[in-house]
This record gives sequence, structure tokens and C-alpha cells, in this order.
Amino acid sequence: MTQKPDYHWGAHLNDDGSAVFRLWAPPLDQLLLKVAQMPERSMDRRADGWFELTVDGLGDGTQYQFVLPGGMTVPDPASRAQASGVHGPSLLVSSDYDWKMPDWKGRPWNEAVVYELHPGTFAPPGGFEGIRRKLDYLAGIGFTAIEIMPVAEFSGTRGWGYDGVLPYCPHAAYGGVAGLKRLVDAAHERRLMVILDVVYNHFGPDGNYLGVYAPEFFDPERQTPWGPGIRFEAPAVRDFFLDNPIYWLKEFRVDGLRFDAIDQIKDQSETPILVEMARRIRERFGDREIHLMTEDERNIVGLHPYNEENRPTLFTAEWNDDFHHAAHCIATGEDAGYYAGFADDAVGHLARALAEGFSYQGEPYAPHEGWPRGQPSTGQPPVAFVNFLQNHDQIGNRVFGERLTTLADEETVELLTAVLLLNPQIPLVFMGEEYGETTPFLFFADFQDALAKAVREGRRREFAAFHNFGEENAGHIPDPNALSTLEASALRWEHAGTEAGKRRLALFRRLLETRNTYIVPLLPAIKSMRGGAQRLSRSAFVVGWPAGGSLLLMAANFGTHDAAFTETLDGLELVYESRNGLLAALRDGQLPPRSLIVFASGAGP
Repeated sequence: MTQKPDYHWGAHLNDDGSAVFRLWAPPLDQLLLKVAQMPERSMDRRADGWFELTVDGLGDGTQYQFVLPGGMTVPDPASRAQASGVHGPSLLVSSDYDWKMPDWKGRPWNEAVVYELHPGTFAPPGGFEGIRRKLDYLAGIGFTAIEIMPVAEFSGTRGWGYDGVLPYCPHAAYGGVAGLKRLVDAAHERRLMVILDVVYNHFGPDGNYLGVYAPEFFDPERQTPWGPGIRFEAPAVRDFFLDNPIYWLKEFRVDGLRFDAIDQIKDQSETPILVEMARRIRERFGDREIHLMTEDERNIVGLHPYNEENRPTLFTAEWNDDFHHAAHCIATGEDAGYYAGFADDAVGHLARALAEGFSYQGEPYAPHEGWPRGQPSTGQPPVAFVNFLQNHDQIGNRVFGERLTTLADEETVELLTAVLLLNPQIPLVFMGEEYGETTPFLFFADFQDALAKAVREGRRREFAAFHNFGEENAGHIPDPNALSTLEASALRWEHAGTEAGKRRLALFRRLLETRNTYIVPLLPAIKSMRGGAQRLSRSAFVVGWPAGGSLLLMAANFGTHDAAFTETLDGLELVYESRNGLLAALRDGQLPPRSLIVFASGAGP
């Protein structure tokens, strides 16, 4: 039976063994299709620049390529699988899969505790299978979601994934289509959500042939930091990206997506593509819990509206860099680069981020020459923000990829970990953080020849102005293209078995159990970030979040002296203290140094 394709781009394999091939190449008058060992065939051209052809007698795994005038062969830009890397033939892929959890509808976002990981460095044997083998471990600690860095096919076999060139194609090096489906199914068996990182702001520098046969795909007037800007106003281009999230959510049944650097997605359409994308997703998957995270350095709130039922109508939550930057300054004292805007009063910035969402809500931002940054965020619910102490960017974009564990003392890291996991915003943890991993997470790639040299030298220029890291030290920057850089970034699971590793794991389990018991039940009632933050001293604060008739209260002191505490504790239940005796000290009017304590009312068993 011939079926209508669900997506505008890419080859579609029908149940009757026929396949529909499509490609948008407006400048071309002729386009040939090369399928397996068959003779090349001329494709039918439509007036809008689309070429199409149906071929009978094909099956799963059949190779195909498009042949341009002059004889150049190119892969399908919406390929679902590749035979031999980004430059080789594409493969027809069947959608058939025997799901073990066909009725999985997801979990509420209130329950999210996100674990970000890189599929190539997380766990042996690597890729989707390595992740699958660690799912019981993650669920046992208390994580409820895994966020996987981008898996779309990129050049070579190793990389962060943000240089992908085939956005519909799970990388063969990780396990391809079948491997990703097995992973998602296994995660759902353990009630773990799966969130996939997607990149819609640019294509990588190696293996993207769209500009050869469809230059109209790009905007010649605009460049992103990573390459040509995309012309989202063109209907065919728009369809390419509108269909992509539907593809991941439908074909792989992932529970959500994280949209990379959306501030670099520029669109002059009447309805911005991001808005249209989110609306289509909500309409298509109204019977499932779908979670859509964004990364956006502008601190905007317009893409994250919530309705009267406290549910998102477009995107769900935004990565909150302000929380990270303030916490990092508390832990390390660093004040260079974007930390300059937080180091003057890191504790104050953290308290505001906890109470109101963003720390910068329109104030001048020093790293950008004092330009205003952000919008008022107090009207947002706390679950519209994703907080973290570490993530792939904040570690990997350092010269030597150092983790916070190696930059700060253990006590401060553990206090900040408690702040992260016990406040009402959604917490995200980077792989290995739960046991105090000390190995770096470096930037790595698998480019060759001139491109490899360009990436290597660009990396050195990027850091030349930081921390007096001059030319004499440039040779010490790890080469992104060296296999050793990838190997140095792999988790060392033996560290989890050390005494220090066991202590940190025990802390995470305790904190996540406390969050699930006392904080998650309050979240539906906290409909806006109108928490009250009060400074107790230069280094201490107390934040309270009203939750209907209940209250969540957190007090923290990062200093070395007592801070006066005058808040009433009537009706509040102690749910966490970083060390014994804090409650008695509070009743005596003092919050001891280097301490954190949390109270709640109206929640718990």
C-alpha cells in the first residue's frame, strides 16, 4: 500500500515496497536519482523547485544518492541513515519497531530531574548501548530524565554533536535508528524520560551540501557564529525544520527536546518559526507529556507562556545561565568573561535567580558593554527555568575542561548542590557530577586536514585573551581533533566506587529523595516566580516561595561568620539541613557559616 509521507523532506518507504524520493533544488532543471545498482533515473520537477520520484521494489537498507548536473553525487539532507558517513549514500529506513512500552505517555515536568550526558563519553561500550546499560543506575539515584547531547549525523565518529549536517539521521557511530529506539524504550521501562538536544541554528562545516543545489536555503545577509544563517522564511526551508521535531517525537517517542542557541534563529515571518514549531508540537502530541527546553542568552520569557492550569502552551523551560554564573562565582571567585557581571555580588545574584528566575531582567550587563539584558521573569512559574552547576558548555568551553569539583572546595560544591536540587526550579546535572567526577570534559571533533587545522587554531585564538593565557601556552591547549582528547573526556566509573564517590552519591540520593517527597508536591501550586529573597548578610540569604496555602523556605550562608536570622518558623517542617544542629542555631537567631537549611509546609508524607 502506498502511503502519504508524514514529512516533506526525505525518502519514504511504503508498505508495498515502493519508495518516494524528494529533494528541493530550485536552481536545477534536472536531477537524477541513483538507487542501489539500478540505472540512474530522472526525477520529476515541479514549478516550486521540488523534485520527486517513486521507485518500486525497494526495501529497508537500500542505498540511494542524488546526482547533480555535472555528475556530483550528494546524500539526502533529510537522510534517516547513512551507509558510510556524511559524504556517502543515504539508506532507506523502515519505521517498524516492536515497542515494549507502546502506551508510555511520559511524566509531568514537575517531576523532572535532568541528567545531561554525551553518548560517546558516558559509558562503555559507548553510544546508545552504553547509555542503556546505565539506566538502572540513574533511576536508582533519583533522576527522572536523561538529556542526550545532539545525535544527528556529523562528520567523523567523535564530536559534541553541534556540528551536525543531517538533522534527521541518528549517528551510526552511536547505534543509528534501531539503537536509539532501543534506548528510549528501555528508558521508558524504567520510567525515565528521554530529552534530545537538537540544533536548528546552523549546519556543521563538513558534509552540508544544501548550498550547492539549494543556495536559497541560506540567508546571504546573515552569519551566525558557526556559519551561514538559515532562511526560515522560505516555505521549503521552513518545512525542513517544522517537521524535524515531529520526526524525533513521533518516530523515536522521545519525551522532549532541548533547542540549542535559539537566539541565533532569526526569522522575519509573521509567525516566528519557533512559535509555529511549538504550536504544531502541542497540537500533534496533546495526549502526551512533551517537554521543550530552550537555550537563549537573551533572558526572554515570551516563548514560555503558561496557562491557567499552570501548563506550557509553547516551550516548557529555559536553561538559566544566571543561576549557573552566580553559583560558579560563589564557588570559584572567578570574574573574567561573562562572570564579570556576577562576581560583584554573586550571593545576591543567586538569591534573585532563585526567587525570581533571572538575575538580569533588563539591567545593564557588563560583558556586553553595559547593554540591557533580560526581561522581568517574576510572572513565570519556577518550572519554566532549568538550573545547573555544570553542563557541557560551562565545562567544555573552558581551556582545559575543568569540572567544578576540581575548581572549588568540597563543602561549597555540596552546599550549592543542595541549593540546586532543593529549590523549585528544575535541576539539571552533568554526567559524573553525581559522584564528583574529576576528569575534564574537553571540546573534541573529528575533522581532517585544513578544517582540522582551522578548528585547532580557532580554539587557540578563542582563549588567547582569557586569564593571561598567552601565545606561550597555546601549545598546551588540547587538540580538539586528537583521539586522546576524546579519551581524556570519558567518565572514569571507578571514581564512583571510591569513598569520596560513595559519599557524593549518598548525598545525591538523599537530596533527590527529599525533593521528590517535599518539593515536587508543591510545584503545581507555585504559579509564578514571586519568591521573596532577603539578604541576611553579604554572604547569606533566605528565600521563601508561597505555594497556595503552603510555603517552601531555604536559607543559605556561604560565608565564614554567623548571619542573623529573624524569620518565623511557625508551621514549617524541617526537610533538610546540611549538618546537624542548624535548627537549634536558627531558633537562637543565627544561621551558622557554610550551611544550608530548608523548610516546607503542606507537603510530604
